[in-house]
Amino acid sequence: MQKESLYKIIFHNQSQVYEVYTKSVSQADLFGFLQIDALVFGNRSQVLVDPGEEKLKSEFTGVKRSYIPMHSIIRIDEVDQEGVATVRESNGSSNISLFPGPSGPRPKPTS
Repeated sequence: MQKESLYKIIFHNQSQVYEVYTKSVSQADLFGFLQIDALVFGNRSQVLVDPGEEKLKSEFTGVKRSYIPMHSIIRIDEVDQEGVATVRESNGSSNISLFPGPSGPRPKPTS
């Protein structure tokens, strides 16, 4: 019997870094986006409640699938077991940064 794959996805969202777990990752039909389905969160039977994970649960409640821009993805790992989904501030002291986009005005075409 083949074990179901589980992925950890770390990505930027505004000024925060999200770490979520999902059972399905694929390239979206929308150009430049990654599609994630079946988000996985911790077991409700646990006594200890993590506020970061609770924030993510409430943010993704009712979401069937989510599309994340490719340039926001930091890392995707296939993992053996689920960890704790988290949201943390992306401060300047972190070694994580967005890939630089275009800067300045575009040059005018020459004829």
